[in-house]
Amino acid sequence: MKRGFTRLARDSFFLATASRDGQPYIQHRGGPPGFLGVLDERRLGFVDLEGNRQYITLGNLSENPKALLFLMDWADRRRVKIWGEARLIEADNAENEALIECLRPAKLNRAAMRAIIFEVAAWDLNCPQHIPQLFSLADVEAASAAMLARIAELEAELEELRKKKVAP
Repeated sequence: MKRGFTRLARDSFFLATASRDGQPYIQHRGGPPGFLGVLDERRLGFVDLEGNRQYITLGNLSENPKALLFLMDWADRRRVKIWGEARLIEADNAENEALIECLRPAKLNRAAMRAIIFEVAAWDLNCPQHIPQLFSLADVEAASAAMLARIAELEAELEELRKKKVAP
């Protein structure tokens, strides 16, 4: 594994594939932040976890490697489209097992048996004009916690001032 391996902060993205005859399919992929990793300047990768057990994406990739990643950053109103080819890596030899383990997020409490490696051919950033600004529950809870702590601090200060005013 190259020393430059980094994890992207994304916790989800969409993966589009097509069958041999061009039938499109898009699927949401999610995981802990950083589950999509940058392997080098041309390759991204992520572990493939059991989901709906339809295996449409895997079937499509076995017939047609062309794929697209669609990454949304709702809070900052940005999207990135990445075109390329994807291939499935099975844990069937030591080299592949090491690659899969490198891609497996530390917070994932189960073994990953395969990964998808994405070879980037082109990418594009889109205009944010019509992207709604949305925030994750974790971001809202963190902002709310800070705000609630400040409110409690101000209420305590106000109570102290009221006590001083009432005291003779």
